[in-house]
Amino acid sequence: MTTHVLRFFHVVVFYIMLLWLALMLLVGNFSVFFLYYLLPSDIGRKFGRKLNSFVFRLFLNGCYRLGLVHLDLRALDILNAEKGLIIAPNHPTMLDALLMLSRIKNTSCLMKASLWNNIFLHSGAMLAGYVRNDSIKKMVRRSVKELQSGSNLLIFPEGTRTVEFPINRLKAGIGLISTKAQSPIQTVLLLTDSPYLSKHWPIWKAPPFPIYFKAVLGKRFEPASKTAEMISLLQNYYDHALDDSLHQSRAAYTQL
Repeated sequence: MTTHVLRFFHVVVFYIMLLWLALMLLVGNFSVFFLYYLLPSDIGRKFGRKLNSFVFRLFLNGCYRLGLVHLDLRALDILNAEKGLIIAPNHPTMLDALLMLSRIKNTSCLMKASLWNNIFLHSGAMLAGYVRNDSIKKMVRRSVKELQSGSNLLIFPEGTRTVEFPINRLKAGIGLISTKAQSPIQTVLLLTDSPYLSKHWPIWKAPPFPIYFKAVLGKRFEPASKTAEMISLLQNYYDHALDDSLHQSRAAYTQL
């Protein structure tokens, strides 16, 4: 294929894949709505998390086979054996939760209230027992409960997508949850060569293809006695580790 023909093919299948994901999420959310009320909570959470992981992985595998993305997320698989762990990636794009949850099944997710109420995500999030980030007090209490029940918890410590590179200033919530639950924090470095779905990039604007995504397990931090101490340790680690990793990944991508 010539460059222009390949670009045309990628753009067409890009919009088809977006439509496919939207339909899967919409149909899935209507389908599982009543399961939230019918299934025992433990069974519902396990089923909901496995279902979400399956749908996200199915979508990503389709994108990979069509040449839209190159994925290296294998490092995340080991986290399926963990319990009561806070999983804390940086947040370069809106796809980050989808990437993480496609590989990790026994995991709740801290979600913004706007996403929780989204018609494409609401029922699936409820069934899977994800934590709604509304009031700080309720969010912390629910998060601690999830961790103490043996669930892992996915938290993006920046609170929003990255705009200050290599990483935004971290929010205090992750340190507070770790301290109260006495749960360790496993950092994850998410690396990409594309601005797609970064802050202010609309979902329907096609980027250059393929997009490269890689997940690297970072340092694990044991719970600190003070929230401020934990945040300081995390911030210092991310600043240095991401700066080094981004330089290395850019050099690797140019050789592909």
